[in-house]
Amino acid sequence: MAKIVLAMATTHGPQLHTTVEQWQLRVKADRARKHPFRNGVYSFDELVAMRRAEGLDDKSSMEAQRRYHARCHAAMEALADRWDAAGADVAVILGNDQDEIYQTDQLNPAFMVFFGDTIPSYPQSDDDKKKLPPGVAEGEHGHAAEAYKEYRGVPELGAHIIRTLIENDFDVAASKVWPKHARNGASHAFGHIYRQVMRDNVVPNVPIYQNTFFPPNQPTAKRSYRFGQIVRKAIDSWESDKRVAVFASGGMSHFVIDEDFDRRFVAALKARDKDFLTAIPLSELQSGTSELKSWISLAGVLEDCKGDMHEIDYVPCYRSPAGTGTANGFYWWDLMQR
Repeated sequence: MAKIVLAMATTHGPQLHTTVEQWQLRVKADRARKHPFRNGVYSFDELVAMRRAEGLDDKSSMEAQRRYHARCHAAMEALADRWDAAGADVAVILGNDQDEIYQTDQLNPAFMVFFGDTIPSYPQSDDDKKKLPPGVAEGEHGHAAEAYKEYRGVPELGAHIIRTLIENDFDVAASKVWPKHARNGASHAFGHIYRQVMRDNVVPNVPIYQNTFFPPNQPTAKRSYRFGQIVRKAIDSWESDKRVAVFASGGMSHFVIDEDFDRRFVAALKARDKDFLTAIPLSELQSGTSELKSWISLAGVLEDCKGDMHEIDYVPCYRSPAGTGTANGFYWWDLMQR
């Protein structure tokens, strides 16, 4: 049977692929919208006022931002080195979509498993890039291939995961051919793993989508955890001698950083505290923070696996005194002894 030898959880946002000067391009959007934060929704100015005691002027200074940038890039390299050392044959990647392959006003399944032969990756046209928000297009190179290329899927494992989910009461969507209208082919949650962690030496993999972002059919934390348990059941029962790595791509708190929440979440992940992880309300898993549901699914995968969680770094990348930005984290589990 297949054997899980490695697990990783990593953030994947544009701040990891842009300069600190380009981070400032997102502040205009930060100012223009209201943000979920600690069970409320606040304007930029309201956040500045309510968080004044946290010293966010200093934490969002250009000097601080340059330190965050350097730490994130060092952590990404360390995570990629760890991936290289593991020697996994195939990967299962838990991620999400943001209007990249699914148009949320037309169709947006709660869960989807890809079981096709090939996964494309390519840059957008210049005209399409102009339609993206400032500070997003500039980071495309971090997740999209520089020219059209294809990665291999694992159809037999993908199909087995789908069958196992159906047998365990998950009505999961299934996709065998990548949609032609996809913005970059593979969504950024997966492209980040291909380009940054695997360094473009991509092993055959199964992309698994979860609708973390968009109401009304966002899975609950409890449902996300159960989903991971069944994915694990499928991997364990796959008749193969392959060495499998499982990734969670997304998070952490953003677009308003909440270090306290992140640390409580990481502590629960490390302790395998199922009660905490499954009880997080949807109100706390909104906006970019919702991507942590992929990490909750990974916790379900790892529920009884032997092996400790290792933190490479946790870096709250503040870009404004309102606390807007992205908290970035880089974690791995060595499961070789399993």
